Amino acid sequence: MSRDLALLPKAHLHLHFTGSMRISTLAELATLHGIRLPAALLDADPLHVPADERGWFRFQRLYDAARACVRGEADMRRIVAEAAEDDAREGSGRLEIQVDPTSYAPFVGGLTPALEIVLDAAREASATTGVDIGVIVAASRMRHPLEARTLARLAATHAGDGPGQVVGFGLSNDERRGETPEFAAAFAIARRAGLASVPHGGELLGPAHVEDVVGHLRPDRLGHGVRSAEDPRVLERVVEEGVALEVCPASNVSLGVYATAADVPLRALVEAGATVALGADDPLLFLSRLVDQYAIARDVHGFSDDELAELARSSIRASRAGDGVRARLLAGVDAWLAS
Repeated sequence: MSRDLALLPKAHLHLHFTGSMRISTLAELATLHGIRLPAALLDADPLHVPADERGWFRFQRLYDAARACVRGEADMRRIVAEAAEDDAREGSGRLEIQVDPTSYAPFVGGLTPALEIVLDAAREASATTGVDIGVIVAASRMRHPLEARTLARLAATHAGDGPGQVVGFGLSNDERRGETPEFAAAFAIARRAGLASVPHGGELLGPAHVEDVVGHLRPDRLGHGVRSAEDPRVLERVVEEGVALEVCPASNVSLGVYATAADVPLRALVEAGATVALGADDPLLFLSRLVDQYAIARDVHGFSDDELAELARSSIRASRAGDGVRARLLAGVDAWLAS
């Protein structure tokens, strides 16, 4: 009999703040604030769009509609608390949740209060749920690189590896927008503060984009990075430079990168020696949470329990959790296998 994947200790390294919301919470916030939502955000069907600009526009329009329902401190705290509760139920002992405070700043008095609310909520949720929660501050490719530097400086002032501290600096949104080298200065600021470099790359665009991001932003982890599998030389560079890949299979299918979960090159990445950490990305839109990604690895890609345990270990080692948390989670993986 297969072991329970929800009992496998793991780290969750790719989860977006707004995208972590429960549908029920989104519906309540929309009612509270008198906002009419697109039906696609409230139905029981995962989003499916083509991997072109039109598809991304539809995804972004829905994401923006959800984000517009987050109107203040109470809403922000609720999202963090519920993300922690959901992760705890799925065996996640370490969550690194990604947020761009720019969107919420107008409702709480600025960028600094917006980030500090998330950090404080993360500390509280860590204590309540037992999930160790770090925060990743993410800039957007859609905005000016100077804004990314502002966010990097803000992130640097809260750097640390404990609950409710900033552990990394990211870059998200449409990979086809913005010039990667122009964001290098922001990542240099973050790196000097000891933050992990965790930009997105190699999802909508192919191996050339992976190489562009690796070369200019020097990532410790790459959000997605799955398209590196299309060029053995690029994948070899990713492996040699120790760049972990935050792979989100259900997200890849929903955004049209791959037609089916079987097409996601999960085994090819692992067999090439890449460090892979599975993530849910935006469960609100894709209706697929962390355990579902491990189920895809097991049921679609044929990963054995030993291989699933190694995926969990990879996620823990790629996290920015403190030594004590890592040791506890790794021991838990061994115990899961021994059960």
